[in-house]
Amino acid sequence: MKASELNELSVDELTRKAGELRENLFNLKIRRRAGTLESTSDVTKNKRDLARILTLLTQKTGSSKAQRKAAKKQPPAVAQPAQAAAEKEQT
Repeated sequence: MKASELNELSVDELTRKAGELRENLFNLKIRRRAGTLESTSDVTKNKRDLARILTLLTQKTGSSKAQRKAAKKQPPAVAQPAQAAAEKEQT
C-alpha cells in the first residue's frame, strides 16, 4: 500500500485498516510457524504497511502513545509558585 493512498484516508478508516493488518499479520505468523506460508516476504510487507498506518495516525491525531502515557502519570496541578506569591502580596 502506498503512503499517498493512506494520506487520503480518515482517522477512522486508518484505525480500521490497522486492525485488519494486525489480524492479518497474526494469521501470517501462524501460517509461517505451521510451515504453510508460501512467501515469507508477506510478513515483512504487512509489518511495513502497519507501521506506515500507525505513523500516519500519530501524525493526524497529534499525539503518540508515549505522550498519552506521560499525561496520565502527571499528578494534578497544585497552586503555581507565581500564583502563591501573588496571593501573599495581596494579603
